[in-house]
Amino acid sequence: MITDPKTAPPREVDTRVSHARRWDGRGWGFVVKLALMALVNAFGVMAIWSAYLQRSWAVLGLMLVLVVAADWVYFTKRAVPLKYILPGLSFLVLFQLFTIGYTGYVAMTNYGTGHNGTQQQAVDALLIQSEQKVEGSPSYPLTIVEQGDELGFAIVDEGVVKVGTAEDPLQPAPDATVEDGRATAVPGWEVVDRGTLMSDAALQNEVLALRVPISEDADDGSVRTREGTTGQVYHSTLEWDPAAQTMTDTTTGVVYSATDEGLFVAEDGTALAVGWRVFVGFENFTKAFTDDTYSGPLLKITAWTFVFAFFSVVTSFLMGLVMALIYNDPRVRARRVLRMLFILPYAFPAFLSALLWKGMLSANPDYGIVNKLFFFDARIDWLNDPFLAKVSLIAVNLWLSYPYWFLVCTGALQSLPDDVLEAARIDGAGRWRTWRAITMPLLLVSTAPLLIASFAFNFNNFTLVYMLTGGGPRFTDTSATLGATDILISMVYQISGVSGGRADFGLASALSIVIFVIIGGISALMFRRTRKLEEV
Repeated sequence: MITDPKTAPPREVDTRVSHARRWDGRGWGFVVKLALMALVNAFGVMAIWSAYLQRSWAVLGLMLVLVVAADWVYFTKRAVPLKYILPGLSFLVLFQLFTIGYTGYVAMTNYGTGHNGTQQQAVDALLIQSEQKVEGSPSYPLTIVEQGDELGFAIVDEGVVKVGTAEDPLQPAPDATVEDGRATAVPGWEVVDRGTLMSDAALQNEVLALRVPISEDADDGSVRTREGTTGQVYHSTLEWDPAAQTMTDTTTGVVYSATDEGLFVAEDGTALAVGWRVFVGFENFTKAFTDDTYSGPLLKITAWTFVFAFFSVVTSFLMGLVMALIYNDPRVRARRVLRMLFILPYAFPAFLSALLWKGMLSANPDYGIVNKLFFFDARIDWLNDPFLAKVSLIAVNLWLSYPYWFLVCTGALQSLPDDVLEAARIDGAGRWRTWRAITMPLLLVSTAPLLIASFAFNFNNFTLVYMLTGGGPRFTDTSATLGATDILISMVYQISGVSGGRADFGLASALSIVIFVIIGGISALMFRRTRKLEEV
């Protein structure tokens, strides 16, 4: 029976309708989404504010775009696919594209030791470094104060207490307490007593190195102390002229002019120690190939990097394949136990294994077990001879890497189609013909991409080189701290100055770009070549 909807009685509303439906579709799911987006916006605003304080405009713009895009995507009923794609795209932009872009930017600057900041920061640093005590300046009663982890000075100047830190110039502290002409309490600060200062050597060094500016103008000098109880005014012997872009040494009269290289240079060619970061274009890329300090080692290191990566992949793959063929034979007993034993080198952390081998390959007879057991206690200097150090690297990498290929090749052999192998035997193909025409091509189909990835990994195998040889033995024909077993990535590490010495981040970034191009080009070429294997 059909009821006229106009005359039909109203339907009963189910009182058990879900809470989400009573919110017109905006239930707990919407609340969770709102909370998550609030968290995303909070982190985004924090990153934007931090970028603003650091004057990192590129980071600020990128974070602003990502936050706005996230809000638009997740609070609109459109762009449904983007709701799933945006997180991955954001991580790709932040951790891949931005990193590559920033590395490219640094590669086109002179960023490094002596060129770390802006010109104004360089000026301030030079003014501070050239400070000398002003003759005839008064001595101020001084109290050491701290606020959290930050130290400061509280001085008494004509009865007025002034407090400041290395970042904040001296400012009056009207509510401070003065006893016997010295500040004994400063609101918001904790006074460091004399006993604490005398018993803490690290605190003493920090106090002696502290400079508190008198005012916002760096030319006014700063207050320093030599014993922690009195402060004197120190004034810079350099004078900065922003209009002429010059620094003048007031004691000698020498004028240092700003140059395009980010340095203050005098007419006789001498330069002040601190410079600033400037854009140099492709100078770092050409410097690596034209500067005598790096050009010779670069060619040797590049050639060795290719040799190391190639032989590391070939030897470990062949070793793993042979072991897989042996222990894939059902006639071998206790195969599971033996397989477990053979993969143990792969289970240990690589850096610990490298350190262990470093000790075993030592020429010292007390713990150089390789020489003692296999070479009749001969003093073979495996790690300090250029050729033997390279052989040692490849051998140790073979020991570390072949278990991986043993596992990969075992799985690949066990996944080969039995019907194809059976058909080959029926057609009269022998073992060698079956291996050459069927088994090996099918094996390469599954392992070729991994071989390419392994080549790229060994091309940048920093851990083994750093832990086993440290890049040594060192080259004797260059002043750079580079050696015979350095590969390109360890060369970048040495040039970056992370391990100590002078840092050249611009040149290190340029070489990183070169490595990226080499690896990307080889990988693209080899992946195109491996497509032909799929025709099998």
